[in-house]
Amino acid sequence: MSEALLPLYPWLKAFHIIAVIAWMAGMLYLPRLFVYHCETKPGTAEYERFKLMERKLMRIIINPAMIATWILGLTLAQTLHVWDQPWFHLKFLLVIVLSGVHGMLSRWRRDFEHARNTKSQRFYRIINEVPAILMAGIVILVVVKPWTG
Repeated sequence: MSEALLPLYPWLKAFHIIAVIAWMAGMLYLPRLFVYHCETKPGTAEYERFKLMERKLMRIIINPAMIATWILGLTLAQTLHVWDQPWFHLKFLLVIVLSGVHGMLSRWRRDFEHARNTKSQRFYRIINEVPAILMAGIVILVVVKPWTG
């Protein structure tokens, strides 16, 4: 562990976990909003309300939480010197994939913003499961640390 960051380690870890929880809460809620948004007609008050909810969720919770998760996570990785651990390589890959899902959700939110959504409720119901599956894999890797010598 990096000596300079040793006293801050519990704080870094706590804030990283808080950021991950906030990020995941948003990543699980946004596709669920999309499911219900599919039922509304563009231009209606209900459609506009979903647009506002989705925009605020993305800008106020999901984006800042993802940024904090990355910054704190990379700081923890550096502090713990885990760059050469096989479990960490797979965990890092899953976080990159989760970040890609974040980007897709952002694009789909903009599609709703401009009344260009072409995806079905079923599509968003399936997509809603992807962040949960990725999160489960990430947590298992961090807690179990398989392939550690």
